[in-house]
Amino acid sequence: MENLALIDSFSEFKDDKLIDRVTLMAILEDVFRNALKKKFGSDDNFDIIINPDKGDMEIWQRRVIVADDDLDLDHLEITLTEARKIEPDFEIGEEVSEEVKLIDLGRRAILALRQNLISKIHEHDNTNLYKQFKDLIGEIYTAEVHHVRPRVVILVDDEGNEIILPKEKQIPSDFFRKGDNVRGIIESVELKGNKPQIIMSRTSEKFLEKLFEQEIPEVADGLILVKNVVRIPGEKAKVAVDSYDDRIDPVGACVGMKGSRIHGIVRELGNENIDVINYTSNIQLYITRALSPAKVSSIKINEETKRAEVFLKLEEVSKAIGRGGHNIKLAGQLTGYELDVIREGNVAEEEDDVELTEFSDEIEAWVIQEFAKIGLDTARSILKQDVNDLVRRTDLEEETILDVMRILKDEFNV
Repeated sequence: MENLALIDSFSEFKDDKLIDRVTLMAILEDVFRNALKKKFGSDDNFDIIINPDKGDMEIWQRRVIVADDDLDLDHLEITLTEARKIEPDFEIGEEVSEEVKLIDLGRRAILALRQNLISKIHEHDNTNLYKQFKDLIGEIYTAEVHHVRPRVVILVDDEGNEIILPKEKQIPSDFFRKGDNVRGIIESVELKGNKPQIIMSRTSEKFLEKLFEQEIPEVADGLILVKNVVRIPGEKAKVAVDSYDDRIDPVGACVGMKGSRIHGIVRELGNENIDVINYTSNIQLYITRALSPAKVSSIKINEETKRAEVFLKLEEVSKAIGRGGHNIKLAGQLTGYELDVIREGNVAEEEDDVELTEFSDEIEAWVIQEFAKIGLDTARSILKQDVNDLVRRTDLEEETILDVMRILKDEFNV
């Protein structure tokens, strides 16, 4: 039969798109039936036989033989004279099957058929792709950088699927070049028109949780449970872990000897500082652990308001708050409580203390702000600190910190 370019391309579609034979046959039959409906008004009396492996297809039209003088002839009927041209011994009332050539549909119809076929194939691919990645939501996925744009990185996986990594889903320190392999979790899949848009994230708490599963065998095996994860991407994270087996130290197993196990995770996350703590249902103990490395003196909890007053010695306050307030913020998110820091200290010394803002004529405002970020807002609170520790926890140079301390010491004649 005249299979034309359309039929020749059947096998190409099958090979290129990796569509199974049954699915391809269903798509092809649907396309041709739509074409027959447009031309004849109905496809009820047509049989379509397709062999996509060979590129063969046959269309047969079934019609009932009627008398030549029947004036109400439709596409379901054929006159006796026309029927006997096919087979001389046909009689009125019998059914005739006649092959319909593709060329009989007309050139424009054939072109429309091909376009419709391509459209149906793409629609099938997009549906399958959508289902495939819907099942992968929350799982770690690796793809290669194809194109870097100001607000988004376009990734491509081994099968040529496009994955989008938006700027807000990237860790602040992330820097990608074309050809780099990137790991993240599949966060969402949305249909834009008929095409699925696959979104990857590296900032999600789920990404960190899944990295624990990948890198720590006891987590993967279910011996250690990741109870909760909170993070400020690229800066700091807190992970609460637990184990039903008393013989397993969940924190030790996750961190490893000298941090060997967690090092790979930290590196993947742009040197994000990760605190791993033991989960407990004892909320006071949980808050105490969450505020590490600060040593908590006591805690007063209000269950109704989900607030907790945390009492700390003066020298522990800045540790509890952490650089930029990250430590106390994450501790609150991890435990589900709003944490209020209450300073404990020498009353006379505290009354003698001076707010750092009082020195604004000698100390620049941005320097005062840097100290405030780590909870140091008074003169004595700074003088209690170690210079090297302040260099590590702030963005200030050692020389600047020494100048500030000199000014503050002069105030107290130290």
